[in-house]
Amino acid sequence: MTAGHEGYARPELLAETGWLQQHLEDPRLRIVDCESPDAYRRAHLPGAVALPVHHYLKDANDSVHVIPPDQHAALMGELGIANDTLVVAYDAGGVTAARFWWVMNHYGHTNVKVLNGGWLKWESEGRPMTSRVPVVPKTAFVSRVQPPLLCTLEQGKRAVGDAGTILWDIRSDAEWTGENLRGNQRSGHIPRAVHLEWSKLMTEGAVRSFRPAPEMRALLSAAGVTPGKAVVTY
Repeated sequence: MTAGHEGYARPELLAETGWLQQHLEDPRLRIVDCESPDAYRRAHLPGAVALPVHHYLKDANDSVHVIPPDQHAALMGELGIANDTLVVAYDAGGVTAARFWWVMNHYGHTNVKVLNGGWLKWESEGRPMTSRVPVVPKTAFVSRVQPPLLCTLEQGKRAVGDAGTILWDIRSDAEWTGENLRGNQRSGHIPRAVHLEWSKLMTEGAVRSFRPAPEMRALLSAAGVTPGKAVVTY
């Protein structure tokens, strides 16, 4: 187990910078930069490919929903990702890389990790970087939808009255209270939801990594996100 991962239920979901540097030349690995195209052009990890679409992997014709399976499969093929490829995603803050991780799992690809600390940790440690865009061979990828990972609107409505389900609002404190509308016409939160802003599960400072497992558990427990129940995040 990598140092710092003790106590995590799924430590394999994170990749540490030292481990990744040791595996940069692994032909079975594909690194995906989830930052903006401009940031990627300036510098990125050696061998990393960039997402040529919206980095949240949204449907180009429907900004609410995730990219459909046929488009996802085509995109993975363009990035040189096959169904047996180990994928490591990174960004500068953790949000877009985690989103990429979720989309990959949603389409049945569980062999994917998020780089803990991301680009900022990699850069701060003086690890290698480049502006060279790699040429990767195209692959075949099959996207297989995993329904249990997605909560539909109707399922969410039913969850409001379900004692066995926790609705976890991960937005900012100001969005939770309604002070920040973020361009929406209505404010507030879903009834019975609990709140813990996602960023509070990250360490503080210029370089932010995921908190140690005991700290995460304490924060989640205090917020009301407890084991033994289904959890729906939004």
